[in-house]
This record gives sequence, C-alpha cells and structure tokens, in this order.
Amino acid sequence: MRSIQHPGQPSAQRVAVQQVELEPFELELPRHMSLMQAVAQAMQGIGAQCATFRMQGGGFEPFSYVMPALAKTSAHAVYFSDTYPVEGAVRLETASVTFGQRDGKPWLHSHAIWIEASGRRHCGHLLPDDIQVNHPIQAQGVAVRGATFTVCPDGETNFTLFVPLKSMARSVQTRADVPSADKTSTSVQTTRSKGYALRVAPNIDICTALETFCRERGITHAKIQGGVGSTVGAVFDDGRVVEPFVTELLIRNGEVLTNANGQLQAQLDVSMVDYKGGVSEGRLARGQNPVLVTFELALEVLGA
Repeated sequence: MRSIQHPGQPSAQRVAVQQVELEPFELELPRHMSLMQAVAQAMQGIGAQCATFRMQGGGFEPFSYVMPALAKTSAHAVYFSDTYPVEGAVRLETASVTFGQRDGKPWLHSHAIWIEASGRRHCGHLLPDDIQVNHPIQAQGVAVRGATFTVCPDGETNFTLFVPLKSMARSVQTRADVPSADKTSTSVQTTRSKGYALRVAPNIDICTALETFCRERGITHAKIQGGVGSTVGAVFDDGRVVEPFVTELLIRNGEVLTNANGQLQAQLDVSMVDYKGGVSEGRLARGQNPVLVTFELALEVLGA
C-alpha cells in the first residue's frame, strides 16, 4: 500500500470520532446566491450547525474550481492547483458536502462532478464563496446533532481541516422560526438515528478503517452519509489503478455491511480527480487506498 510523507509528525489519534444523532433532510438550494450562502441559509432553516449530504441537479454560473496538485514548497506534501474559471453555466451531476464551522461561521468542504457548457464532464474541489447557484439544486443528507465538523489546524499535514468536535445540544429550529429562509424549499423529518462523525487521518486505508471502527463497536450495518476526502492514488476492486498519487474524491454511495462469510466489508463507490486532471470512478479495493490528507464523513448505524 502506498503512503505519503507529510511535513509534521503523525498524531496518535488516526480516526477522530464523535458519537452523534443524525436527522435526515431533503431540501432545495435556492438560486441567485453563492453556494456558501445557499447552504448556510438552508442549514439555518433546519437549525443545523453541521451536516453531511449529497447534491444533485441544478447548476452554477459563474463557476470556478481547484484540483489537487503537487506541492510547490516544503510546507506541504501536496497542495491545490491554481483556480480554473469555467466559461458559461455548468450542470451539477453530483457532489458530496461536509458542512460545519470555521472561525465561528458556516463553512463547507465539497468535491463534485459537473458537466460544462462545452460538454466536458469534470471533477474537482468547489469554491463555495466564488460560485453562484443559477438553477435550484437538490440536497439530501443528515443534520449532525451533538458534534460539529470544525476547521482546526493540523500539525501533521500543515493544513486547516474539518475535525468533529463535541457541541452542546441545541433545540431544533423549525422553518417558522427562521423568517429569512424560504419555507417552500425544505422538507424536514424529525426521526433521528444513532451515528458517528469521523475524520480519518493520512496513510490509513479508508475501507479497513471503517470496517475496524464498526467491528470494535459491534456495528453490523452502516450507511455512509456524505464522504469528502483524498487518497494516495487509487486501486479499484476491478483491478484498475490510478497511478497519479495526488487525488481528491467524493463518495457517491457507501455502506459497511456484513458479507456472506460474516465479515464486515466496506463498499465505497467514488468519483475522483487526480493532479493531472484525470477523472476516474469505481468501487475502492479494500486495503489498498490510504488517505492522502483527510477523509470526513458521517456513519449512520443501521444494524448492531
């Protein structure tokens, strides 16, 4: 299994975790505002400081993005590319989003697949303050109650990254409590389920990390909500290999289940982009896909 050497010392805690309650929602992100503004308003409408979800449909204009890149200095092992502006409107295919807090204000981390006006289908890291929703986007996921993904400095990678931190319980606001929100755009379900907010550190295989986590807690079936991260290249379960070692990815669908042999098995279907601009998709091979910089997600317990 490949690995990455970051400038700082690895932390002792390789999987940061907080036990949470997860509350499902479906909502529509309004147009004529930045992605950050649209998400923050929608989350305010359901009284959530933290959520993991997927977006589909709709689009953006203007639109720009970054990709993973080789580091230009010794301060980081890897970095981000320059910003790529896209001419015309883009149609969103799908995206995975982690919503949390940075310096006490709403922030998000999102990787996406989109289709440009030229017809090119591409993948990358969204810039939430710089892109504007030009057609309503559908979002489905879970509000995270009891912990908040919070941007914190990370000594190992020298980045600031989302880490789940325990939060005080807050009463859930209804749509009527928030006059600034569009009451027609959100459907809130009140049923909550047990879950965990996780951040996985570098050089840990993402599949086996989730399997080990579930095994230690007696979890026999779990659904992955959201899922934004990076891996050291990639190996898919059909044998395909992504050789460029700097990638960013989103989980399109994921779960941890008990197979016919009674063993836990993580199944992660992903889309990714590498630093050379190649887009790859498939199911990650277990035991062969170490985290590059970070991986954050919510794990919803379905069986224990």
